[in-house]
Amino acid sequence: MTAAGARTGLQILVVDDEPAMVGAITALVGSAGHQVVTAYDGDAALRRFEQDEPDLVLLDLAMPGRDGVDVCREIRRTSATPIIVLTGESDELAKVEALDAGADDYVTKPFGRQELLARIRAVMRRHEVSEATGPGVRVGPLVLLPGRHEATVDGLPLALTRTEFALLAALATARGRVVTHERLLAAGWPDEREPDPQWLKPHLARLRAKLEAAGAPLPASVRGVGYRLDEAG
Repeated sequence: MTAAGARTGLQILVVDDEPAMVGAITALVGSAGHQVVTAYDGDAALRRFEQDEPDLVLLDLAMPGRDGVDVCREIRRTSATPIIVLTGESDELAKVEALDAGADDYVTKPFGRQELLARIRAVMRRHEVSEATGPGVRVGPLVLLPGRHEATVDGLPLALTRTEFALLAALATARGRVVTHERLLAAGWPDEREPDPQWLKPHLARLRAKLEAAGAPLPASVRGVGYRLDEAG
């Protein structure tokens, strides 16, 4: 994500299949000093997101082809960039699906200028607090905030011990690569000069049970080497 402090305002990706709506939103947020990049369908939105690294996404849900929920879910696989979805008044189920897919907030059409700008400010404040307390790590529905010693799965808190959190953080930050037994021992027991390798198995078994119950990615053993976090669960 491009740092907002490097320029005036935010860079916002506006995604909607209706050109008139894109134009109206562009004018609205532009009047508040924000810059806009646009996309008119889901596939184009994902391409623009990767190319432009916006600070915020304003995402319509009801689009032909790849809809907003699918776009939101795809973005959340690799990024914690704030997403506000735009919905019709009757799209209650779509709102729930979007929030479950990782959206930060929603605005119901038609909306007023001040409402949208207020939602943008609120979402960005929450995002800045999260960044200030430590960069988040996302693997599927699992999100870790190391600076706050917090882990959530689909937004619900996961109760972990200090050691379990340290082991999970080491696996999550490896992003699918194998983490050796030695690295996991150093992460889980940093104050021990020679941690016992036998400590790993029971701690990882308890961690796996908690992750499995929450529907999170699971640690998979790589015989003789270590473990990796299996996003497929």
